[in-house]
Amino acid sequence: MPQALERVEGTWAWVVLLATVVSQGLSLGFPACTGIFFIELQHEFQASNSETSWYPSILTAMIHAGGPLCSILVGRFGCRVTVMLGGLLASLGMVTSSFCRTLSELYLTAGFLTGLGMCFSFQGTITVLGFYFSRRRAIANSLASMGVSLGITLWPLLSRYLLEDLGWRGTFLIFGGVLLHCCVCGAVLRPVASSVTPKTRECPPLPSKTPAVGCLAACGHAIRRHLAFDILRHNTGYRVFTLGTVWMILGFTIPHIFLVPYARHHGVGENKAALLITIIGISNIFLRPAAGLVAGCQRFAKHRRYLFTLAVLLNGLTNLVCAMSADFKVLVGYCLVLSVSMSGIGALLFQVLMDIVPMDRFSSALGLLTILESISILIAPPLAGLLLDTTENNFSYIFYMSSFFLISAAIFMGGSFWAQQKKDENDRQAAVGGAITEATPEQNFTLVNPEDSKKQPCAEILYVTSICESQDEV
Repeated sequence: MPQALERVEGTWAWVVLLATVVSQGLSLGFPACTGIFFIELQHEFQASNSETSWYPSILTAMIHAGGPLCSILVGRFGCRVTVMLGGLLASLGMVTSSFCRTLSELYLTAGFLTGLGMCFSFQGTITVLGFYFSRRRAIANSLASMGVSLGITLWPLLSRYLLEDLGWRGTFLIFGGVLLHCCVCGAVLRPVASSVTPKTRECPPLPSKTPAVGCLAACGHAIRRHLAFDILRHNTGYRVFTLGTVWMILGFTIPHIFLVPYARHHGVGENKAALLITIIGISNIFLRPAAGLVAGCQRFAKHRRYLFTLAVLLNGLTNLVCAMSADFKVLVGYCLVLSVSMSGIGALLFQVLMDIVPMDRFSSALGLLTILESISILIAPPLAGLLLDTTENNFSYIFYMSSFFLISAAIFMGGSFWAQQKKDENDRQAAVGGAITEATPEQNFTLVNPEDSKKQPCAEILYVTSICESQDEV
C-alpha cells in the first residue's frame, strides 16, 4: 500500500526536528564522554597513553569518514533505513565492546563499528532535515545543533554515574541500549513530498566483455560524484578552507579527550573533572543556536570567513591559558571561553562551505572535507598520547601542541582569504575597465591615428551632443 508523503514545513517537520536533536545528542555528543574512561581503560589493558587514545580517535574519525558511504545508502534506501541501520550498528558495537579482552577488539567494536553507526544516524537525520525545511532551514539547523550540546552535557554525567556502580564494561553495555533510540529517531523520518527527495538510482549494467574496465569506470564515477576533487583543484577558496580545517582539526579534538585526565592528574576530583565537560555542554546549549542565528544573518554574509578564522584563533589562545594552570576555577573559566569558540566554529563551518562552493556540489564538497578531517581526527589523539608518553605525563605540552595547530591554521586561513579577496577585487576592476574600453571604440581609433588626436575629441563630443539633441527633439 503506498504511503502518503509529508508536506514541507508541515506539522510533522517539527517531529523530524525533534528526532534530529535526539540523534545528534546520541551520536555527536557521545565522543565527549570518552575521556572519562581513558584512565580506566588504560589500567584495564595495561596500555600506554598513545595506545589508549586510539579508541576515541577511531570512533570520532569514523563519524566523519563514513559520510560518502552514508550518502550512497541515503540515495539507495532513503534516510529512514539509513538512520535505523546506524542505530543498530552503534548499539551492536557498544554491546560487543563490553566483552572485549584486548584493545584491538575495542578498536574494532567501540571504535569502528560504533563510529560508523553514529555516522549513519547523524548524517541521515541532517540530510532529511534539509528536505523538510526550506524557508526556516537556518532556524531548523540552529535548533538541531542544540542536540550536540545536550549530548555533551548529559553523556559525561551518565558516564560518571554508571562507571562508579557498574564499571566500564557494564557502562558500555547500558550505552548499547541507549543508542538503540537512534532507531526510534529513524522510524519517524517519513518520506517528504519534495522535488529534491533522493531517488533510488540503478547502476548502469557493466559491459560483459570488459568487466574490469567497467568496474573501474563505475568506481571513478562514484568518486567524482561523492568526492569533489575537481573543486579542490580549481576552487582556491575551497582549497584554502579544506587545508586550513584539516590542519585545525589536529588541535581541535585534543582538549575534548585529554581535559578530564589532565584535571585528574593535577588533583581535581573525578566528579569535578567530569563536570568540566558538562559545563562545556551546558554553555553550548545557549551559545550554539545563537551563533547559528548570527551566522545566518545577511549582514555578516561577507565576513563569515573571517568570523570563522577568529573563532579558530580564540580556541587556540584559550588552550594556552589552560596549559598554564590546572586550578579548578581556571579550568571552569577555560571551559566557558572554549564553549564560545566551539560554538562559533560549529555554527560557521557549514555556512562558510556553502558560501565557497555551489549548492549543487555542496554534498560532494562536504564528503571530501569529512574524509580529510577523519584523517586528522585519527592521528591527532595518538600523536598527543605519544607526546604525553615521551614527556612523562606532562599534559601542558599537549595543550601547547593543540594551540600551535589552531593558531597556525587561523593565520593561514585569514591571510589566504584576505589575499584572495584582494585578488578578486583587482580582477573585477580590471574586468570593468576592459568593458569600458570595449564600449568606447572611438578612443581606440584615436590611438591608431595620432594625426587626428586633436580633432577626434571634438568629433566625439559633437557625436554625443547630437544624440542628446536628437533625443530631446523626439
